[in-house]
Amino acid sequence: SSRSAGNDRAMAFLFHKFQEGVKILAKSPTFARESRLLQFEADINLLFLYTSYNRLGRNAEEADAEEIIDMANKASLDDQQKQVHENVHSQVTNFCSYMDEILLLDQKVKDNQATSPATPHSPPRSSGLGLAVGGNSLAQDRIAVPETKTLHRTEVSQRLKDLMGYTLEVKPSQIPHEDAGKGLFLQGEANIGSVIAFYPGVVYPPAYYRYILGYPRVDAQNSHLITRYDGTMINAQPWGAGGESREIWDWTSSPEPKHTMQADEKGSDLDGTHVGGNLEVLERRNPLAFAHFANHPTKGMFPNVMIYPYNFPLLEKDMRPYIPNVSFGNGEETDTSKFGSFRLKTWKSNNNESKVPVLKTLVLVATRAICDEEVLLNYRLSNSEHIPSWYTPVDEED
Repeated sequence: SSRSAGNDRAMAFLFHKFQEGVKILAKSPTFARESRLLQFEADINLLFLYTSYNRLGRNAEEADAEEIIDMANKASLDDQQKQVHENVHSQVTNFCSYMDEILLLDQKVKDNQATSPATPHSPPRSSGLGLAVGGNSLAQDRIAVPETKTLHRTEVSQRLKDLMGYTLEVKPSQIPHEDAGKGLFLQGEANIGSVIAFYPGVVYPPAYYRYILGYPRVDAQNSHLITRYDGTMINAQPWGAGGESREIWDWTSSPEPKHTMQADEKGSDLDGTHVGGNLEVLERRNPLAFAHFANHPTKGMFPNVMIYPYNFPLLEKDMRPYIPNVSFGNGEETDTSKFGSFRLKTWKSNNNESKVPVLKTLVLVATRAICDEEVLLNYRLSNSEHIPSWYTPVDEED
């Protein structure tokens, strides 16, 4: 239709203009000194454009796209960050609603359960880590796992695709190098700016890096580690390929290599409050919890997703089972960001500062429309000391 052609023209113009700005920026001496920060700012600018456009929906008009460009030029980085959070959080909220629709029992079944004798949930077996940090058995006894429908995760995935338009599948990568292994594939269609995948696993603030298996060479035997701009590291290895139920995720007793706890020289922080995994009831059948299988594009291929460091507000208790992460340590970080409301015509943000406890997670966002294809992410290994032989930097000029 002429409307969608107009959209494409507007967005093409927008991205061309933005790329020109990034090229000028990249040549400045400041960029060399503070490249990480400026890269983050450039990413937020792009994420603002992509996710705002996504939020307008498929019926957006060219004038709407131009208004987003105008906003991107005028809005401060702070305001753009708030808006990106709101755009992404809105999508995550919708995803969680779909998952509830697929997995939660209807009210009649719940009422029957309420009148029947309660059966205590058997806690996962104790792990070495649990013993090392003073045990988690009391916490396990207190956590109730709500009953859900007994669907196989492939059924959950298919139903999500029916409701949302896309889901994910892990299968052999199409990238022609021997280390590619498995790849991540999107089934169905996702529009530009869509939240494609969650990066699952254990979240380590920088203060707890030394507890990651293999420290200090944590990446030597683990390709499923990723670091956010703020230094938070996520280890997806214990999550693996998910599971077949909603359960208390005791990641320390997962079939993956065990985390061996060693006190540092001071030997002072091995206590249950500050070190160890927080037990959470997580939905292991989550069809989008596979970002750790996304490969880096080879020469001649281009990424179709980018990273967004999503701070999940822990006050959203109903959504919590679908966020496939737990914090290492005492966990709750505080986010002092303000949450504005999305008004395209009247750009305003709410000035009421509120401290919201968050879980620092990471999602992949589509940088173009994706349809039945492999999900590719630019790994940006340029600053890494250990660059694998297969790695080809993405040509940002294209």
